[in-house]
Amino acid sequence: MHTVDVLVVGAGLAGLHTARLLARHELTVMVVDRRRSLSAGIRTTGIFVRRTLEDFDLPDHLLGPGVRDVLLYPPSRRDPIRLASDRDEYRVADMPGVYEHARRAAESAGARIVLGVRYDGSSAGVVRLDGAEPVRARFIVGADGARSRVARDLGLDVNRSLLVGAELVHPIASGTTTPAFHCVLDPRVAPGYLGWVIDDGHHAHVGVAGYPDAMRAGVRHLLEEFADGAPGRAEPTGPVERRGGPIPVGGVLRRLANPAGLLVGDAAGAVSPLTAGGLDPCLRMSELAASVAAGWLRTGDQRELRRYDGTALRGRFRGRLLLRRMLAGVRSPLAAEAAVAALRGRAGRAAAARVLFGDGSFPDTEPRLARPAVNRYAAS
Repeated sequence: MHTVDVLVVGAGLAGLHTARLLARHELTVMVVDRRRSLSAGIRTTGIFVRRTLEDFDLPDHLLGPGVRDVLLYPPSRRDPIRLASDRDEYRVADMPGVYEHARRAAESAGARIVLGVRYDGSSAGVVRLDGAEPVRARFIVGADGARSRVARDLGLDVNRSLLVGAELVHPIASGTTTPAFHCVLDPRVAPGYLGWVIDDGHHAHVGVAGYPDAMRAGVRHLLEEFADGAPGRAEPTGPVERRGGPIPVGGVLRRLANPAGLLVGDAAGAVSPLTAGGLDPCLRMSELAASVAAGWLRTGDQRELRRYDGTALRGRFRGRLLLRRMLAGVRSPLAAEAAVAALRGRAGRAAAARVLFGDGSFPDTEPRLARPAVNRYAAS
């Protein structure tokens, strides 16, 4: 039976980044993912915020033009609030390319990536795999999404508060749009969240997300309804790709680690509760996770695992969790119109700009200060 120090389940951005950092700690690392191609089953729009762009060496050629303007629309779609920044606040990535870049970086560091293999449970350090022989692993990293099977098998916390999202992605004619992030607060199509339109210079991303129990029709039907006349959408010039999946918005989970393994990315609830952005949190928490896992495997000291404390991180999100509950309560068009109207004044615009352009989406984690040598994302 093949033996590894760490088995990472899931080859998304969180899993690949964690695998790369663990391999750089001279651990034997194997990553498994049920997808046969990293370009299949993508569940993220790929919006990177300024803070991520500043702190991580993301591949520039895979990023679209900078977006500085956000337009916030009420359900009527009339008279949107325009918020403008003097800096590039968002860039949309070619996520298949980003995943492939992350895969090469992990493999260059020494991790082994195996696709087309499904995690099928674990016990006593033996991991069962559908599509490959079992593997004995000293430690398991669950990077297997919002409904993590690894979390359940390890007896760790699982996500309870979930949005469901769906998105259309299609090519557009170059130069036909001005970079902007169009956000529509309309509970008829996106209860508890937003509809959005943004493009990366080559492709338009049109999506909706919301609480499934409040959707009067299926999310795909609501997406089609929203996409027909969505503000800022350019006409497709080629085939339309569909994406979708659950989005955890209950905040970082409390019990994230034990001696058998830990959780990263969506599996850990590492998503900003208010904005539902998960790419910045997944990179930051992956760095902490890799440092904790390496320390635990090196020393066997339980204090290493206690550094990966979800309760401590949750304490920094009280305000955003409260705003999440308020947004979840906006369930009628009249309430949404009133909410947007409240943001038109100076105080409201300042509050909206702080959420959309601020630096507080997700807190820094210890390794960024303690271990700068292993923090960078690009392959060395």
